[in-house]
Formats: sequence, structure tokens, C-alpha cells
Amino acid sequence: MSRWFTRFATRAAEIAGHYWAFVAALGIIVVWAILGPVFGFSDTWQLVINTGTTIVTFLMVFLIQHTQNRDSLAIHLKLDEIIRSLVEADNAIIDAEEESDETLHELKLKYQNLCQQHEELKQKLAEVGSSNGRE
Repeated sequence: MSRWFTRFATRAAEIAGHYWAFVAALGIIVVWAILGPVFGFSDTWQLVINTGTTIVTFLMVFLIQHTQNRDSLAIHLKLDEIIRSLVEADNAIIDAEEESDETLHELKLKYQNLCQQHEELKQKLAEVGSSNGRE
């Protein structure tokens, strides 16, 4: 059942994300609006569009969330493989998605500091290189 749902959700998300799905939805709304005067803008006429959009929205939330979760997991796995393959990499970062918000904030600060130190080192090296060229 899980494989079937995954295939269904992926295909449904692809179809719903296609521009023709937007055109179809827009067409349904235009037809509904044109039929307004025919049905005297009745409560039933309004209920049809409200019910339809509610049902579609409700179902699409689950399909899109499933697809996003799957894509996110795949991206994490690919990044984990890249991290594992780099000798200099901090392998402790592989499970970052499992850490608390506080730990993630600390890691962010750590890497921001490393970037800043790297930029400062690059500037110093550029200054040394340009001063050696003048002598």
C-alpha cells in the first residue's frame, strides 16, 4: 500500500504542479462564474465551488506533504553521502536534522565564525601577496 501511495502521490503532485492543472482550475472557476446568473447566484451554486475547493485543498495538502517529505529525505541522504565522502568534513553534522533547535543555532554560529575566519585569512593572504609583488 505504501509503494502504491508513493507512486500515486508523486504522480498527483506532478500533475497538480503542471501549468495545465492551473489552466483547468481556472477554467472550472470561469464556468462556475458564468453559471452564476443561470442559477440565480443561489446558495447551492456557491456551495458547489466551496465544497469542491475544500475537498481538493484538503487532499492536496496530504499529497504535497508526502512528496515534500520524500524529496527532503532524498536530499538529506545525498548530502550525507557527500559529507561522508569528504575527508575534511565534520561527520557529526550528518545527523543535524535530529538535533534540537538550540544545537542547530550553535552549529550555525560555529559555521558562520568559520566562514568569517576564512574570509579574514583570504584577505590577509591577498595583502601579503600584493605586498610581495611590490617589493
